[in-house]
Amino acid sequence: MKIAVIGLGKIGLPLAAQFANKGHTVVGVDIAPSTVATINEAVAPFPGEAQLGEYLTRLVPAGKLRATTNYADAIPEADAVVVVVPLFVDNDGRPDFGWMDKATADLAANLTKDTLVAYETTLPVGTLRTRWKPQLEHGSGLIEGTDFHVVFSPERVLTGRVFEDLRKYPKLLGGLSSEGAKRAVAFYEQVLDFDERPDLERGNGVWDLGSAEAAEMAKLAETTYRDVNIGLANQFAKFAETAGIDVYQVIEASNSQPYSHIHRPGISVGGHCIPVYPRLYLSNDPDATIVRAAREANTQMPAHAIARLQVEYGDLTGARVVVLGAAYRAGVKETAFSGVFDLVRHLGEVGAIASVHDPLYTQPELTGLGLTPHTFGESVDAAVLHTDHPEYRLLTRDDLPNVRQIIDGRAAIAAGKFECPVHVIGTP
Repeated sequence: MKIAVIGLGKIGLPLAAQFANKGHTVVGVDIAPSTVATINEAVAPFPGEAQLGEYLTRLVPAGKLRATTNYADAIPEADAVVVVVPLFVDNDGRPDFGWMDKATADLAANLTKDTLVAYETTLPVGTLRTRWKPQLEHGSGLIEGTDFHVVFSPERVLTGRVFEDLRKYPKLLGGLSSEGAKRAVAFYEQVLDFDERPDLERGNGVWDLGSAEAAEMAKLAETTYRDVNIGLANQFAKFAETAGIDVYQVIEASNSQPYSHIHRPGISVGGHCIPVYPRLYLSNDPDATIVRAAREANTQMPAHAIARLQVEYGDLTGARVVVLGAAYRAGVKETAFSGVFDLVRHLGEVGAIASVHDPLYTQPELTGLGLTPHTFGESVDAAVLHTDHPEYRLLTRDDLPNVRQIIDGRAAIAAGKFECPVHVIGTP
């Protein structure tokens, strides 16, 4: 097949490589000329994605994968077009479709008959039918369901392990017509491989959920579940602190019974997915009080961590406090909705002098994020662990000279290596 992938970011580029690795000819479209040039040099434009470099080194010289900024070079006569353009949201979770509208308009202007169009960007329920279908028909002059087909098939992978997750989880999809869904099932069965999953009654593979709306909701539901679960764990953690209980021991005990699946509490919930998709769900269902309460509970955790530091340390005016970790998740060089920004803001509000350390970022990169870089070995008064990078499990008092109090937001620091107290969120 000839396949076009629109959006060559941390999900789109691995998808393009996966499709090409299955023997198809793939042209990726991206608006950034530097990204396109780097890919065409067979170099990954971002670090940390397992196997991606090897795929590019092999597939680009073989002519199976290339990148372009020109839609007219990629879309006409394509058998399938996969759209993975970011959907941005404001601080209240309201979607900003600007980039996706532009990509859809450019796609429509070059769309030809008999093409399957699959949107993989997570969307509010109903977006495919009420927004993308009319835009594609208007811009192309073609009729969906007759001249071309549109489906929704949400990405369900984590950056850093995209190829592994593509094999591990069923590929969900839903079409606007039964014929479109049928073609999408055939497409994804040709471009993906699946691990055996005896735990799934339906088996692993491509799952047609019967409608685009069901597929849209499935992605929102699975990610919103995680946010709600973490919110519950954080509520437990805050109570456990006041009651003199180790919440981690409680969670381990509770989860020893097969009907309990309590997640771990933590100092923040970041990334492109979990803080965002519950807001997209709320845009469809504003009466979802449980979802709203969990989102608010998780948003409050950075403030809770600094309040806990104030209790343990005392007046923080002028105190030198280092936040350990800018990235929202261990091992991932990404600060989307990272709690580091709220932590630094709250420290400033109580008069502390905040700095930030992260092994994945250079000092100029941290400065570019509006953060003050910290170097290990410099004297500090207190520390707050935000990201559980594996490097932080090796921390000792020599890394943080004179530190008097540590707040561990991820239960990741070896307390025995420090002379000062280490207070884990969720423990007394």
